[in-house]
Amino acid sequence: METTIAKDKKQTTLDITGMTCAACANRIEKGLSKLQGVSNASVNFALETATVEFIPGEVSVADMQNKVKQLGYNAVTAEEKEDLKDSRDQGIKRQKRKLLISAILSFPLLWAMVAHFSFTSWIYLPDLFMNPWFQLILATPVQFYIGKPFYVGAYKALRNGSANMDVLVSLGTSAAYVYSLYLTVDWYAKGGGMHHGPSMYYETSAILITLVIMGKLFESLAKGRTSEAIKSLMGLQAKSARVIREGQELTLPVEEVIAGDIVMIRPGEKVPVDGDVLEGVSAIDESMLTGESLPVEKKAGDTVIGATLNKNGVLRIKATKVGKETALAQIIKVVEEAQGSKAPIQRVADVISGIFVPIVVGIAVAAFLVWYFFVTPGDFAEALEKAIAILVIACPCALGLATPTSIMAGSGRAAELGILFKGGEHLEQTHKIDAIILDKTGTVTKGKPELTDIITEGDTQEFLRLVGAAEKNSEHPLAEAIVEGILARNISLPGTELFTAIPGYGIKAVVEGKELLVGTRRLMEKYGVNAAHAYEVMGRLEESGKTAMLAAINNEYAGMVAVADTIKETSKEAVDRLKEMGIQVIMITGDNERTAKAIAAQVGIDHVLAEVLPEGKAEEVKKLQALGKKVAMVGDGINDAPALATADIGMAIGTGTDVAMEAADVTLMRGDLSSIPEAIYMSRKTMGNIKQNLFWALGYNTLGIPIAALGLLAPWIAGAAMALSSVSVVLNALRLQRVKIRQ
Repeated sequence: METTIAKDKKQTTLDITGMTCAACANRIEKGLSKLQGVSNASVNFALETATVEFIPGEVSVADMQNKVKQLGYNAVTAEEKEDLKDSRDQGIKRQKRKLLISAILSFPLLWAMVAHFSFTSWIYLPDLFMNPWFQLILATPVQFYIGKPFYVGAYKALRNGSANMDVLVSLGTSAAYVYSLYLTVDWYAKGGGMHHGPSMYYETSAILITLVIMGKLFESLAKGRTSEAIKSLMGLQAKSARVIREGQELTLPVEEVIAGDIVMIRPGEKVPVDGDVLEGVSAIDESMLTGESLPVEKKAGDTVIGATLNKNGVLRIKATKVGKETALAQIIKVVEEAQGSKAPIQRVADVISGIFVPIVVGIAVAAFLVWYFFVTPGDFAEALEKAIAILVIACPCALGLATPTSIMAGSGRAAELGILFKGGEHLEQTHKIDAIILDKTGTVTKGKPELTDIITEGDTQEFLRLVGAAEKNSEHPLAEAIVEGILARNISLPGTELFTAIPGYGIKAVVEGKELLVGTRRLMEKYGVNAAHAYEVMGRLEESGKTAMLAAINNEYAGMVAVADTIKETSKEAVDRLKEMGIQVIMITGDNERTAKAIAAQVGIDHVLAEVLPEGKAEEVKKLQALGKKVAMVGDGINDAPALATADIGMAIGTGTDVAMEAADVTLMRGDLSSIPEAIYMSRKTMGNIKQNLFWALGYNTLGIPIAALGLLAPWIAGAAMALSSVSVVLNALRLQRVKIRQ
């Protein structure tokens, strides 16, 4: 998958196979970064992907694939990905088969070892199990057939001048196997029979390999679960669509729908593609994309999103976006990119795991020498056992998984809740936010004026009927709001005999022989209408952020209507939650200060920046940053894009424009402010999870190495602990998939 990110740069994602630990990922990253024309390379061990930014004229995708191959791994493009998916499934089956074979062969060796302990003397031990030749026959296929990938991986790593987990495992198990083989040959040369022999270490190597294979299998299965969010999003897509072509209704695979097609959607069916409603009224369940549980009413002129569920009416829509252009496809792309990107905290783990293996080998050699020459002089077996335990306990697999698994699980869970983080770095940075600037129109408010107040001198029904008839000819947004509000009250509107718009004043119309004036104070004064007694009420409405209009019938004042851009139902609660989280909330708008303060007061915002021009919004963000604040900007319009890009974290309301969403780091699909505290909460939970993972991953290694060096850790227990560390890190990350956000 290639995308253009700048005029001279492209970005591609390669799927990598053959990695066994974080050191592998580190090495591939370094190798790709050294290629001429590659400006940035990031390898995600958990997702097994490499994301590369490059200049097309200087390096090709084939060059990158060759470089990865040269390092001892395989890289495939998105086009080859389906085969890779099959090979991954096959790989898991192969791992299960190998684990079964390894467990069956290792079991008698484990039995023989356990029966040696004094507290297990009651266990029956067949003589055959203690025979060195029998043990050799069992251990050899485990060592060289089951353990072959470790040798191959170690060879590739050493050939490229580095070391990884494979080096540690193959060194440790080979030492135990070769020493046991030497004891077997020596025992036979000294006249050993076919029965009970001396103590061997075949079980050490066989059980170690079995445990590592088991740990890797659990890890693969658990890693598969971290990308469940992507799978569930993909599973939302409709499989077919009812398309009307040349007057006939055809049922086609959704891939064959083209933009401009007319699509029929019946009750209970999924909306197959994004489109505009031409006919019909229904309620659409958009919870799978926005996290919002209440169905949304749809009628002619409204937009519907592919993969949402049509609840009760029949809709006829015109397809506008199909295939990779649909909202769902874009969401899947954003989540995939977020899961594949690196959070800055991961680079710390990468550096540690890159230098870890050589240090561990050095510690193991030093421990061997200390034990062989000083602690148990001349006891080769004892010293070797300690060195093997150190090599095995120190494998840095868990360290490499600590961050990416949490990022994958956290960003996936956030997507299910209607919060899209564009990358791991944004998921990490969001928890640091301590100041939030909210755009007013369309963010705090609905962005669409509504009829809020009606004050009349006589019959309200008749007043609204005449005013609505007069206003329905006007194209002004406030007039549209008045008409919509009147129609919503089930009032039918008569025809208009005459209509004149008077710019800056209002309108003049004749309805059923009556002359109507609707507009400002100046309009009333211009036509000599006595409405002075209504000015005080009008002033109060204007002070509360509403736009009031006076109306006269046959030059007699008849009443007034007020229109306002009302606040979203969730805005006040969201602002309260942000304050509880210790975050400063500021509202910014191009509106006049009186209106802005009235809106801010309703939602509990104390700091207001009014009459700010679009280009000035980015400047206000910079001023806060200069005070040392980590600033998030939340907006929905084109005029918010510069500020969204300037802020530490830009959050776009998902119901807004594509430009705003493109400039933002986080997209809030639900379109209300309650998603902001939820996004910050999700970021905090994910960062806490990463820190727990890093603590446990490093804890296993840093505690395990000295314990093993002191001789308090048998190699097979070290193997079990190492396998457990990787699995526990992945399982801890998976807890993020069950995070409940709404209290």
